[in-house]
Amino acid sequence: MTSTASQRREQAKVAYDASLAACPSRQLLDRIADKWVTLVLCALAGTHAPDDDGPRPLRYSELARQLAGVSQKMLTQTLRTLERDGLVTRTVTPTVPVTVTYALTDLGLSLHQAVGTLKVWAETHMDDVLASRAAHDHAD
Repeated sequence: MTSTASQRREQAKVAYDASLAACPSRQLLDRIADKWVTLVLCALAGTHAPDDDGPRPLRYSELARQLAGVSQKMLTQTLRTLERDGLVTRTVTPTVPVTVTYALTDLGLSLHQAVGTLKVWAETHMDDVLASRAAHDHAD
């Protein structure tokens, strides 16, 4: 029986299993687990336009200022991979100098909902983790 490309893609979706080394979803999981990916998604999702139509696009320099400690190389790499994966759009406006902005796609917004929760969890529970670390280190 012959199947269409769409049918084969649907069958492959069922077969995705990130616990398998060769599964492409593992590579995606590895990418989205990166701290800079999480922080870029949160930065792009966290800036709302005055009319609150959702997040407003950010320029590269705005992102760099919000993400303390990120190198130019790492931010550029992260934005390129997010764009390639369809999570971020890059818009070039022909001004002098050229204006380049980045924004989340619908797919990127859906991912932000998941990773944004992790960021909030880390911020909320940091005192608990620090206390646990201190107790553990003191016991050794």
